[in-house]
Amino acid sequence: MQAFARETGLSETTFVQTAGSGADYVNRIFTVVTELPFAGHPSLGTAVAVAHARGEQTARYVQRTGAGEQPVDVALDGRVARASMLQEPATFADEADRDAIAAACGLDARDIASDPPPRSISTGVTHLIAILNEATALPRVRRGDAAALQAALEPGGDTCLYLAAPLSGDRWQARSLFLGTDGVREDPATGSAAGPLCAYLARERGAAEITIEQGAEMGRPSVLDARVEGDRIRVGGDVHIIATGAVHL
Repeated sequence: MQAFARETGLSETTFVQTAGSGADYVNRIFTVVTELPFAGHPSLGTAVAVAHARGEQTARYVQRTGAGEQPVDVALDGRVARASMLQEPATFADEADRDAIAAACGLDARDIASDPPPRSISTGVTHLIAILNEATALPRVRRGDAAALQAALEPGGDTCLYLAAPLSGDRWQARSLFLGTDGVREDPATGSAAGPLCAYLARERGAAEITIEQGAEMGRPSVLDARVEGDRIRVGGDVHIIATGAVHL
């Protein structure tokens, strides 16, 4: 599975396995360098792929990942679907170093908010969440220094650096940087970081529901919705089936 994920070169590649009891299927998720205990968009996309394969227009699945079991809802219309999932309850680590984050993304430390400060947060997999003071800082983000990004991610064991800035009302814009085999890469949509961002904004600013725009700088725009449901965060968005086929190994 790891070798195949490396061959695809995608941010994540998923593999569906029989779950036995307690869940509908096991979802194993690989980047080009490692297996992840959980990821957001690969969970939504995999649920849609399962529904498409089973010929189901609407479905509620429970997927099992390394982080636990997550309910996923799917509504499929042809090759377009709407999917959402409940992520694990959020856990919060200590405040992170703003100077290290700034060095990792080419910004000034003054671009990064101190209230609330950046920190590692997990709703299944840990990400370094940094809120920026202004959305105008996002186009200035640079993703060339792998050593600096690794230094920023290492203390919290983070998978990515998620930079988010307010737009207007409950709308936010974000960029997500992570390490691949070829240096620093950028993710056009990061559902597993949208959940921690929503949890953090709910805790610190009372924002129970947000919409996140991501991927525009890559030419791959995405929109994610996140809202608080009890002690968990529901993250959802549209899923498009762009290819089907068979792989012969």
